[in-house]
Amino acid sequence: MAHFARNLRPHIAHVHPHEVGLFVLLYDAADRFEVASPFAREHLLPMLIPSKFIQMLHAAIPGDEDGNVCIGDVLTSDTHGCYLQSTSRLVAAVGLEGHVVVETKDAVLIAPKNRVQDVKDLVNKLKKQGRHETALHREVFRPWGSYDSIDSGTRFQVKRLSVKPGASMSLQLHHHRAEHWIVVSGTARITRGNETFLLEENQSTYIPVGAQHRIENPGKIPLHIIEVQSGSYLGEDDIVRFEDKYGREKS
Repeated sequence: MAHFARNLRPHIAHVHPHEVGLFVLLYDAADRFEVASPFAREHLLPMLIPSKFIQMLHAAIPGDEDGNVCIGDVLTSDTHGCYLQSTSRLVAAVGLEGHVVVETKDAVLIAPKNRVQDVKDLVNKLKKQGRHETALHREVFRPWGSYDSIDSGTRFQVKRLSVKPGASMSLQLHHHRAEHWIVVSGTARITRGNETFLLEENQSTYIPVGAQHRIENPGKIPLHIIEVQSGSYLGEDDIVRFEDKYGREKS
């Protein structure tokens, strides 16, 4: 344990907090997650006992004066020996002792540190209830970056797309939905049918149903786009791929 902690310390800064939460909260399905950090994929995926994982994190990340490891927007009072992580909102803890609190965009886990391994029972209950949290996640990582589903309703869905510098999505089309893209930051190279053009910040475009399209990031900084989908069916399986630089299966 101590040896692993010494090895982990130089790398922990490169592991995205959201990845840590995934391993703690949903370790039962850890091998199904795409992880952005090669270090996390190599060293954290094999660790399927969350209580030991928490101990390793405590050894690797300096705690505060009360022995708490706090990641993200966390506020504590009279709380000791806890691991508390926030990824999307404020987490406030009062009077906790030896607990794990992990907040992600999908769910919140609260448990004594020595009971974290029992999360598998909760995961089984979620599966039996047919809850979408076991299969669909608000923020999804892809080889080109990630998307965050920030709103949805009847016949529409809104996503925040983040595309890494030099990365590109597959050349694809959808049979049941159209898409509107608004560039928030960075520069996008857009393929739409036979056209290829650049979009800068505050510019937008429209992708009709059935049109081949692709987003690329030719720049040196991350590209952020707001995507508004509209149509009769918005499932992720409505996709036909023609080209993909990451070797994903074509449709």
